[in-house]
Amino acid sequence: MGAALVGAATALWFVGAEPGSAGGSATGDEREILYWAAPMDPNYRRDEPGKSPMGMDLIPVYADEGGASGSDQPSIRINPTVINNIGIKTAPAKRGTLYRNIETVGFITPDADRFEHIHVRVEGWIEELVADTEGDRVKAGELLFRIYSPALVSAQDEYLQAMRSGQSALMRATATRLRALGMQDDQIEALKSRGEASELFDVHAPINGYVIDLGVRQGMFVQPGTTIMSLADLSTVWVDVDVFENQIDWVETGQTARMKLPFAPEREWTGEVDYVYPTIRAETRTARVRLAFDNPDLVLKPNMYANVAIDGAPRSDIVHVPSQAVIRTGGQERLILALGDGHFRPALVRTGLESEGRVEILGGLAEGEDIVVSSQFLIDSEASMDASLLRMIGDGPLPGQDHAGHDMEGMDHSEHDMKQDASTPTAPREQGGKQNGMEGMDHSGHDMGAMNQSTPEMEGMDHDAPSQPLPREQERDQGQMDHSAHDMEGMDHDGDAS
Repeated sequence: MGAALVGAATALWFVGAEPGSAGGSATGDEREILYWAAPMDPNYRRDEPGKSPMGMDLIPVYADEGGASGSDQPSIRINPTVINNIGIKTAPAKRGTLYRNIETVGFITPDADRFEHIHVRVEGWIEELVADTEGDRVKAGELLFRIYSPALVSAQDEYLQAMRSGQSALMRATATRLRALGMQDDQIEALKSRGEASELFDVHAPINGYVIDLGVRQGMFVQPGTTIMSLADLSTVWVDVDVFENQIDWVETGQTARMKLPFAPEREWTGEVDYVYPTIRAETRTARVRLAFDNPDLVLKPNMYANVAIDGAPRSDIVHVPSQAVIRTGGQERLILALGDGHFRPALVRTGLESEGRVEILGGLAEGEDIVVSSQFLIDSEASMDASLLRMIGDGPLPGQDHAGHDMEGMDHSEHDMKQDASTPTAPREQGGKQNGMEGMDHSGHDMGAMNQSTPEMEGMDHDAPSQPLPREQERDQGQMDHSAHDMEGMDHDGDAS
C-alpha cells in the first residue's frame, strides 16, 4: 500500500526536482542555480548540495523556473498526463470594462403617479354603486357610483333660481359653489340645459385603471373626506428594491434596470431607476430604490415578487479575470499562474469590483498573463505542500527516493522470512503472527557477495517461531557471517532469487 501511495505522488514535483537534475548533471551546469531546497520543505534552503533534516537530498532551484520571482510560494511542475487527467484549464487576464451590476429582489407596486383616490365633498348616501368589486377594470369617464346629497340638491336649485332671475353675478357665485361641492363644468352645463335639479349626483372614473381599494357598500352614508374607492393605472408599475449601503453609491436615477419573474424566467423587462431614497433602514442596513417599468400587456401585477439587476456605472480599462479563478483563504487572495511547459506558481493579488462572473485585479497580475481557471485548488494545495500530492498519478520518482544505486551489503535480514510459494499469493502478516515477514521481496539487485553460504546445514531449524533478536555486536555486520556449520538440509530454496 505504501508503495502505491509513493507511486501516486510522483505525478507532481517542484521545479528543479526532476530525475537527473542534481547539481552535477549537465542540465544543472548549464542553468543558473539560485539555491538548494529540501523537497518536503521549500523554506529550508542552502547554498550548496546536502541533506535535508529528513535525510533527503536537497534539490536545485533554477533562476528560469520561478525561483527568481520573488514569491514565497514555490513553483511546481506537473506531468502533462496529469494536466489532462485533472482537467487543468487556463485563460489570459483581460483588459476591458466591467459594470457595477447589482442583483437584488423586490415587489411590484402601483405607480403612485397613476393612482386616484375617489372622495366626495358632500355628505349623503350611496344610492347606486356600479364599480362594486375590488379588481374591477374601469375606463376614464365610466360611472362609478351615484350619491344622494340634500346639500347638493339645494345648491342646484339656487343656481337655477339665479339663472331665471338673470342676475349674472349671482349665477357665477352659485356656479362656484356647485364646483366646490364636486360638480364638473359639463355637469353644470347639463343642469342649465335641463332646468331641473337632479337628486342623484353621478361620479365618474377620472382614469383608466383597476379598483384597488373599495371603502363603501351600496346604501352607506358618507361624508367629506371619506375614500370611496381607489383606482390604479397599471400601464406603468413601480418595483421597490433594497440595495446594500456599500452599493448605494453605484446607483443613480436614470440607470437601466432589468427584471425577471420567477414564473416567467424566459422573459425580461427593461426599466430604469426612478428614485433613490435618501435614508438607510437601520434594521437591514439597506437603502430603498424605486424602479419604473412599462406594463402595456398588464402582465405585471401589484405585490408580485421579482428578481432585479441594476446596471451601475462602468469601470473602464481594468484588468479582470474569471471570478472562479481566485482562491480566497483568510485574508489572502491568490491566483495560480501558468508559466508554460507544465510550470505553475501561486501569486498574491488584490481584487476589486466583481460583476457577471468576472473580478477586477488591482495588483499582482498583468494583462495577458495566463492563469489557471480550473483545478487551481489542487495546484495551490500542492504548492503549499498539502497532502493532495498523493492524489496525483504520473511518471518518474520523487527526488531522494531512487534506491537503484544503493549498496545493501551488510544489511541484516536474519529475522526476515523470505520463503515464497510461487503458486500462492502473498498474504498479509497477521497481528501477533510472524514478525518482519518479507515474503515476495526481490533482492536480486543487492550485493551479497560477501556472504559465506558454503555447506549450509540448517536441518531441524524451526522457521515458524519468531526469531530471537541478535546481540548488538552481531547486528553491526552480517556481511562476513560464516554459515559453514549450519545444517540447511530440507530447506526449500525454490522461490529464492538466483
